[in-house]
Amino acid sequence: MSIAVNPDTGDGFDAPTPAEAYADAPDLRREMHDVMELGAVRDGRRAGMVTNPPTPGAAAADRVFLLRRAALMDRMAVDDPGPGARGAAVRAAFELARLDRQHPQMTAGPHGPYSIEFDPSQRPYVRQEYAAWTAAGQPGA
Repeated sequence: MSIAVNPDTGDGFDAPTPAEAYADAPDLRREMHDVMELGAVRDGRRAGMVTNPPTPGAAAADRVFLLRRAALMDRMAVDDPGPGARGAAVRAAFELARLDRQHPQMTAGPHGPYSIEFDPSQRPYVRQEYAAWTAAGQPGA
């Protein structure tokens, strides 16, 4: 007997549901703004101005950006589960998982990014990590 998994609802995964993981998240508009700002800082630009390039060893800051972007994309896919939103959420989730595979000391949840628990979607992994990040007081934010 196989259990049906649904990345949009969290059914079938040992991870928080979207409602649980994002209960204390900023509203979508605010989070979009914050993620765009983090992306500008990460890429060495800010408000259209070139600033200093990212410093070596900035993996923790990179992870905060990737985690928040993946969570934002996941939330948007939950609200509008069309193929475009789902695809963007999956790509962002896999980027976070790839970074976490390179830096396993940064992960916080019970299941690592290699866990079969999150196959075929890393979106529940994002929820697990976002919930753990929030519970820890958003370190690095």
